[in-house]
Amino acid sequence: MPATSSPRAPIDCTRQGFVKTLQVVVGSSCTIRTPRYNVGRRNLCNDTVNPKRVNQRQGSAIATIKDVAKAAGVSPSTVSNLLNARDHLMQPETRRRVLEAMEALSYRPSRIAQQLRGAPNLTFGLIVPSVANPFWGSWAAYLETAAHARGRQIYLCNTERDPDRERAYVEQLWADGVEHIVLSTSLPSLEHLRPAMDAGVQIVAFDREREETDPPELLSVSVDNEAGAWMATQHLVERGHRRIAFVSGAIRTVSRVRRFAGYRRALAENGIQLDEALVSDSPELGDTDSGSLAREAVHALFELQDPPTALVTINDMFALGAVAAIRDAGRDVTDVAVVGFDDIPIGGLISPTLSTVHQPLREMAEAVVALTINEARAGESLHSLVFAPTLVERESTSRRNT
Repeated sequence: MPATSSPRAPIDCTRQGFVKTLQVVVGSSCTIRTPRYNVGRRNLCNDTVNPKRVNQRQGSAIATIKDVAKAAGVSPSTVSNLLNARDHLMQPETRRRVLEAMEALSYRPSRIAQQLRGAPNLTFGLIVPSVANPFWGSWAAYLETAAHARGRQIYLCNTERDPDRERAYVEQLWADGVEHIVLSTSLPSLEHLRPAMDAGVQIVAFDREREETDPPELLSVSVDNEAGAWMATQHLVERGHRRIAFVSGAIRTVSRVRRFAGYRRALAENGIQLDEALVSDSPELGDTDSGSLAREAVHALFELQDPPTALVTINDMFALGAVAAIRDAGRDVTDVAVVGFDDIPIGGLISPTLSTVHQPLREMAEAVVALTINEARAGESLHSLVFAPTLVERESTSRRNT
């Protein structure tokens, strides 16, 4: 994260008035952070705020609207009016004193005061399904690096693709002054976020190619999911396989629907009829327990009278679960070919090393940050960027089916 002038500490969600806002998401893992505030004895003047004196304070209480009001010599309602853009009747001198008090007390945080003065917010919100899948941890790291290089920072939230949690996080981020949010959950509908977008929140959809029903202001950055799954399936066909299963959690996100379409297209182009018995999709999405879901699914596939000889999996974590199931069955792990999707680092370290579809995360992270900043600065036309995937051939598909 970029260096700041004050140490960092988690938000105290027990503050009165804050728990109610976040009650929908209590127990989730949003890593929103704010500066630690030191508020103690102050030597204040009603005419102006002396930052040097105000900053000479001890203790660890978080600054409140009342602290700002006392420092500025105004009522708490006056501070609230300024924070909520109801300051059109406020005297310029009063407005100046409140802004100075906010900055001097580092009130939630000082960048709010900067925004009120017209400076841009330098923070992105990042919403992912769950960093229990290492792919999302890698994506967050690449995006943070790209943002940091441009003086931005990231707030990370996990939602497990729950629309209510997404909406709650977006509303809270917007309330905290965050205007740009990278949404990485690939849900087919974004209607639950329509009020936020109408209010001015800029959403960049990652891992979700543009849909016809999407609002025109939506930005989109994704790998070509259909092409990636086609590559994986075609590779297995070329290795001599005809009984190729598709192993996934619930196929009800935009990216998963497109990957399934790529699998079906490759089969059709090679004259292989789709066998529904070889399509194993759980009712659950599997963002936090993908390995165990895949393991159970492959166990069931091996019980078929004519089991598969190869597996296309929805992502690398499902692929790792599939490899575990092959071992459970007492089979050589190269007897059944497995291809993943994402190219997480651990795939190249396990035995056998995992064939997979590579997503260019570094380049996509750069594109997300550059696209968002360019849009914010120049007001240019909106874009949808689709990156080409690449197939990585490793040991898990090295044996030909004869």
